[in-house]
Amino acid sequence: MRRHLVTALLVLAVIALFATPLLLDGGSEYAGTDSQATELIEDSDAGYEPWFESVFSPGSSEIESGLFAMQAALGGGVLGYVLGRLKGRRTAERQRQTAERQRRTAERQRQTAERQRRTAEEAATPPAAP
Repeated sequence: MRRHLVTALLVLAVIALFATPLLLDGGSEYAGTDSQATELIEDSDAGYEPWFESVFSPGSSEIESGLFAMQAALGGGVLGYVLGRLKGRRTAERQRQTAERQRRTAERQRQTAERQRRTAEEAATPPAAP
């Protein structure tokens, strides 16, 4: 029950992180920091000359957005793979520990049964005559 509550609270916190800026500043136009920095530099220094040009410039903002989404999806896929591997490794380790505990318990039970059998045999044999 507690895990579900924590998960629900984390989901609500993430939603709040995304919704708060949209609600507080809903009328503004969102732009990347690169374009904002370029505008600020050009406004402050009219003679500014860029040091170099971009190696690749997408044809339109839709292509740029699609490339960004593809990059995010690739990053999410890698992150999901790594987290899945870590979870699988932890699950396998727990299973190995459980199997080891069961093996030790079975060995103790076998030893106890062997001791009880020997004790019963010793009790059943008559003592040697002096």
